[in-house]
Amino acid sequence: MATGAVALPSWIAKAADAPADPGVGLRHRGLPAALTRVPQTLLAIAHSEEGQRELGIGPDTETGFDEALRKAAAGWMRWRNLPEAAQREAIAEAETRVVTEVRRRLGGSAAARLRQLELQAQGARAVLRPEVADHLSITDGQRARLDALFERSDQALAQIPSVGATGRARRQAAIVRLRQVESEAFRKLLVDGQQARWLESLGEQRETGSFERVLPMAPELVDSGIWVDPDRKARLSDLRGKVVLLHYYAFQCHNCHANFDVYNRWHQELRDQGIVVVGVQTPETDDERDAGRVLEAARKARFEFPVLVDLKSANWEAWGTTMWPTVYVIDRRGYVRHWWMGELRWKGAQGDREIERLARRLSA
Repeated sequence: MATGAVALPSWIAKAADAPADPGVGLRHRGLPAALTRVPQTLLAIAHSEEGQRELGIGPDTETGFDEALRKAAAGWMRWRNLPEAAQREAIAEAETRVVTEVRRRLGGSAAARLRQLELQAQGARAVLRPEVADHLSITDGQRARLDALFERSDQALAQIPSVGATGRARRQAAIVRLRQVESEAFRKLLVDGQQARWLESLGEQRETGSFERVLPMAPELVDSGIWVDPDRKARLSDLRGKVVLLHYYAFQCHNCHANFDVYNRWHQELRDQGIVVVGVQTPETDDERDAGRVLEAARKARFEFPVLVDLKSANWEAWGTTMWPTVYVIDRRGYVRHWWMGELRWKGAQGDREIERLARRLSA
């Protein structure tokens, strides 16, 4: 866990020294519009296995750290649906809580290392942060050239649709390419003294772009007290050590019915590999608010896995779910790794196979 062989810049060093830093999060409110172009990377770093190894998280500390992250970023799934300004504010507040927890549990050097990894992941766009620009003594001319570079990148990205799995993959690939171009241009723009200060700020460098995508700790299920089979109930905390395929459905939803045979097949074929299917029936129509009809439909569909009847939509809201059907993949430690919205095999899609491959790998 390296923080570099030289003195750290003040905004990183205070992560090691200060008891708390309410300004850690990269906020939106009251800041120049350009700052919204800086990606908020700290939560992704802290949740990734690679990032946690950098911080010194091991088998003896991971359970407590996981629970701390669950509390610090409890609303992450809901934030997906907020307007950008509100979303950035919520993330910034969670970033502050995470850095505080890292400092409390692991010490100041770990908190400082997390800030370094955050900068590495932000790449050239970190220079839009006033403290970074001041530390590097960025000139007005350099700033103008960087602003133009980022504007071109954003315009190019705006032309790439992100609908569906294919669209999301294309967009992510485009982001990687554009960030590489930005980083190369940024390095060429810096003079020798600026280059040295920038490298010192980053500490020992890692390929943060290759850190596996890990999302927040899964919110615990809100038990309505109604299960399709009272002998088949599930708490996510009790399923730690297993991979969970959690799906939201409504029994009168045609698109949901298209996935039913997949859920049953997953239950039959994957359960011996430590993979558990759990269903949550969330109502859309009046009939779906009738517990008796929900139970009857689930038995007709031959569901033999736990199914929670969520008549008040408490879980739907806690998870920020917006579409029937939606499937979430939760790893053995309880982190959300992936989700799929809609029919798994719509017009030749292979969402079922994609999820199966991920689930098998995570359970191995």
